[in-house]
Amino acid sequence: MHLLGSKLPSRLPNDSSPTKTQLSHSFGIEAALAAAERLEADHDRALAQWRLAVERANYEAQRAERRYRAVDPENRLVARGLEAEWEKCLQLQQSAETDLALRQKRACVVITAEQRASILSLGKDVDLVWMAPTTTDRDKKELLRTLVEEVVVEVRRDDEKARLTMRWRGGLLTELNVPLPRSRPAPIRTSDDVVDLVRRLAVHYTDAVIAGILNRQGKKTATGMRFTANRVSSLRTHWQLPCFKQLASPQQTGEIATIDRAAEILGVASSTVHRWLNDGFIAGEQLTPGAPWRIRMTDKLRSLFVDQAPKGYIPMIDAMRILGVSRQTVLQRVKRGELAALHIRSGRRKGLRIKVPDALPGLFDRHSSDGGAV
Repeated sequence: MHLLGSKLPSRLPNDSSPTKTQLSHSFGIEAALAAAERLEADHDRALAQWRLAVERANYEAQRAERRYRAVDPENRLVARGLEAEWEKCLQLQQSAETDLALRQKRACVVITAEQRASILSLGKDVDLVWMAPTTTDRDKKELLRTLVEEVVVEVRRDDEKARLTMRWRGGLLTELNVPLPRSRPAPIRTSDDVVDLVRRLAVHYTDAVIAGILNRQGKKTATGMRFTANRVSSLRTHWQLPCFKQLASPQQTGEIATIDRAAEILGVASSTVHRWLNDGFIAGEQLTPGAPWRIRMTDKLRSLFVDQAPKGYIPMIDAMRILGVSRQTVLQRVKRGELAALHIRSGRRKGLRIKVPDALPGLFDRHSSDGGAV
């Protein structure tokens, strides 16, 4: 029964007969005082038992000492046994004295005659004590524990009420109807980060693609299930998110394509587009990890993929030899725009072609004072 730990009432429940209620409270106070006196008496009897235990331990220790001192010193075997017994009795004696000292410190508070009379006078008007500004919630709980003998609770779910029957220590019964709290479980809803992610992806991808992205990222529905196209569609409908619309024709700025679509348009393998994305030669973006790459197919990008190498474009190995640098350095210069590069997609020697400047300054070139070479 958790009534005492709940919100305390502003007033104690009143019976139809105030005289009976006050009489019940008075009987309850007297019963509590009688119980306190019984506890005090029980405590005194327990202390008497512990004092006897100490006396018994002292006697056993003294007897063990006498036996040890009376033994013949020449009989060493018997002397060692009696010495061990004496030591054991001393330990028991010390333990009994320690226990007695602890229990004496825990002595019950003795209620004097004046305190008893004061408590009985307060019991005549419990409402006054209950409403006193000096009475804290903790005091009220202790007061209820003193007055109330038993509380029987009958829960009525249909009426959303609980029937409480309180039996006071004086024998009086009080019945109360307490409204039950209406517990409304938290609605099951998809996490906000998933909703925000779908809001950003819905403009660019279909529901099936969005479901794949969410599953690759380990996202779950509100019920802990994997995403499907239908579940993404239901989520968009519930949150009124925009739907993906495929454009009838590419915009002037260029069609947005995935890696596979870009490879199809450029006439190369998908691995080649991947490699150029990683090297930074092709501009692309991902809206979120696991989402398809978005590549804008501009005329400038298409011009980087040709069937034959124009004049001045040489293979990577030749560019490394002429420039005297590593492959990584050549690629870095291409990314910075210092060197032009193309990808040959047909023929026996497909791959990168680098345009090397015709005149490269040497390390040992010297110039005359008038600007001519020496």
